[in-house]
Amino acid sequence: MTATGFAALAAAGVLLLAAGIAVGRCTARRGDRPDLDLGTPVERATFHTLHTASLAAPPLRAGLTEDTARKAVRRLRSLLGTEALCLTDRDRVLAWDGPGEDHHHRRVMARASDVLDSGRGKTVETHCERLDCPLRWAVIAPLTGEDGVLGTLVAYGSRESAVLVRAATEVARWVSVQLELAELDRSRTRLIEAEIRALRAQISPHFLFNSLAAIASFVRTDPEQARELLLEFADFTRYSFRRHGEFTQLADELRSIEQYLALAGARFGDRLKLTLQVAPEVLPVTLPFLCLQPLVENAVKHGLEDTTGERRITIAAQDAGAEAIVTIEDDGVGMDPAELRRILAGERSAATGIGLSNVDERLRQVYGDEHGLVIETGVGAGMKVTVRIPKYRAGVHSSSGRRAL
Repeated sequence: MTATGFAALAAAGVLLLAAGIAVGRCTARRGDRPDLDLGTPVERATFHTLHTASLAAPPLRAGLTEDTARKAVRRLRSLLGTEALCLTDRDRVLAWDGPGEDHHHRRVMARASDVLDSGRGKTVETHCERLDCPLRWAVIAPLTGEDGVLGTLVAYGSRESAVLVRAATEVARWVSVQLELAELDRSRTRLIEAEIRALRAQISPHFLFNSLAAIASFVRTDPEQARELLLEFADFTRYSFRRHGEFTQLADELRSIEQYLALAGARFGDRLKLTLQVAPEVLPVTLPFLCLQPLVENAVKHGLEDTTGERRITIAAQDAGAEAIVTIEDDGVGMDPAELRRILAGERSAATGIGLSNVDERLRQVYGDEHGLVIETGVGAGMKVTVRIPKYRAGVHSSSGRRAL
């Protein structure tokens, strides 16, 4: 089981515990209005607890900050049913919900210092001198992550209560799971960004140089052609080196590939034969950014640069129900399957197979191992690469905000 799956399972377990704790509180607050037939009191309390937790989770998945704490603290207080609640990081109070902030706020960090150091929760008497203040006891529970204690959850009650201690501890554990998931999301984002930077670095400097040289050769003989190629070059580099978005739409990726092949065609002339077959209904499908272009560059490199004859590259995108099937095929020199396996395993330099292992790994990370590259090749037999892209996958959407169909 992956770390994300384990964390999600742990979160579900904590929520069930919290639901049991909340039963008494929720059923005690009924009374002055008739309930619809929504199940037994236990079921209604469970649904209420899960709904409240689901509202608190999204802000926490962005990490522990003043903004996320402010958005989550009211939901967490409702989840516990306590008089007041606050969230802190290691240095200060991030958010407070409920009465008593004006005179209890300044004492929070001093009381939480032991918990921040030891990682063990505790209860304290507030010794509040105001007779009208309901905050008499506090439960301080640690909020943890991969790097240790990140902060605390402080729940205030009118009296010492073992139920509040247990409830606050369990909710703090649930919050910690959300923070760990946030850390995993940030790690995943950093990894994807690093992989995209690696792909950009693998866009052959020789291709860029040769493209500019080809454009220059048309400046005097065919200025209009030189102008069109220069615009294609500008659009291609702008797309390839953009700084935002982990995902893109198939239409945008194919447009970049067309620009790449137009530049390659200016260099190789009639030697490059291209067949493009695209079903219009798959154009809005979302896929990882720079997922197909490296495969096409690989086809050009191994299909044309090592030979002097004509070579054909066929790119097809077909609708297959819940998936879009993209194939990139060339009739070039091919590759020894054993060599290909070493490249995909990362045992050979990326220069021997531009971006293949990078693209394969990213597809598996986003969609699962069953969606890795399928490659058919042999020495002298060309190469066919098949990519299966789910039309919809949670969390996969283009930078324009349009989700995959």
